[in-house]
Amino acid sequence: MPWNEQFECMPLADLRSFQLARLKETIAWVYERVPFYRNKLDEMGVKADDIKSLEDIVKLPFTVKNDLRDNYPFGLCAVPMKEVVRVHASSGTTGKPITGPYTAEDVDQWTECVARVLWAAGIRDEDIVQNSYGIGLFTGGLGLHQGATRIGCTVVPTSSGMTERQILLMKDFGTTALFCTPSYALTIAERAEELGTPIRDLPLRVGVFGAEPWTNAMRNEIEERMGISAVDIYGLTELGGPGMAYECQAKDGLHINEDHFLAEIINPVTLEPVAPGERGELVLTALQRRAMPLLRYRTKDITSLRRDKCSCGSTLIKMDRITGRSDDMLIINGVNVFPSQVESLLKDIQEVELQYQLVVGKKKHLDQVRLKVEARQDVYDAGPQKLDEVRNKIGNHIKEMLGISVNIELAAPKSITRSEGKAVRVIDERPR
Repeated sequence: MPWNEQFECMPLADLRSFQLARLKETIAWVYERVPFYRNKLDEMGVKADDIKSLEDIVKLPFTVKNDLRDNYPFGLCAVPMKEVVRVHASSGTTGKPITGPYTAEDVDQWTECVARVLWAAGIRDEDIVQNSYGIGLFTGGLGLHQGATRIGCTVVPTSSGMTERQILLMKDFGTTALFCTPSYALTIAERAEELGTPIRDLPLRVGVFGAEPWTNAMRNEIEERMGISAVDIYGLTELGGPGMAYECQAKDGLHINEDHFLAEIINPVTLEPVAPGERGELVLTALQRRAMPLLRYRTKDITSLRRDKCSCGSTLIKMDRITGRSDDMLIINGVNVFPSQVESLLKDIQEVELQYQLVVGKKKHLDQVRLKVEARQDVYDAGPQKLDEVRNKIGNHIKEMLGISVNIELAAPKSITRSEGKAVRVIDERPR
């Protein structure tokens, strides 16, 4: 049974009516309170009353990340600061940070959404959960803390880093659930093996992982090495943090909390809606946020939507796992390549670990790609002839499946820097 049966199992007709009412309220809310949106809507000649159906959402303007940066820090805030009880922010590594202000009502709604996430993963009030997301401005740490607290779990807020201590506490406290990025989960598993700690024998049984794209290949490796069930969670700082979408134990797509978010898929080039089930860029509209509700926010994440029956009982629409980002897509001599595609192909190569980096450069007029990937210890120790054999195997497999030529560098085990947060998979050295 879902955490909130009223909304997670709502009949479609009732859900659409609820969404339409909340969409119109949100449009009127930002028109009255946010000059940026008032100007945008006036330019397009649109008012809340012009939205007669959910399909009319195409009449509304898009919001993009630069709009948030241009209005930094609180130009898109729809309430006075005295009503803001918390502010989160992105890292800001590619410019000004993206701010996320919350009213008390926003925090409560966010907590509700995360509680649904954790309940769907099989987490209950008797669980001891180790929260290894960064706790601070990053939304993951406090977001997961709030949701677990609402369920009634025992929360161990370790934050990220200090991997050996993470393993010690996991063992001593009897941790049953782990929250972190999937790449950090692999780091923990690897370090536990080095320390001789049989992590599969610990009480740990479930992991809730997100904040970066990850493949089923990585899921399988985490589950095998840790002896747990690993589920995906999705969210954005811009839309309030983790809890927008989540996997249940069926692991067949991520349910979107549709009473809080209206989702679309568009062609990232034409900006037109795609056919149902087609892949494209995810666009989200906040339906209940008060401090900073965004209209038609272009996430840049590539996925598809489908409304399938689910064994968990939820009627919420499903989002397929993110395969990459439209702005992270690499165009290699005219071929579109996502890092996740390379990761999936590496899973087919038994001689390597899923620790890799793609370095993209240019020689004269041609793009060149170097794939640095760690060999397994026995392969690395086998010597040059074996390494050449594996290099050729990887290069041929990528050429056959993706149509690009890649220079393969087999690195020594544990030579690629491990991540305590989001892994750096791509280094693009081409001149801008």
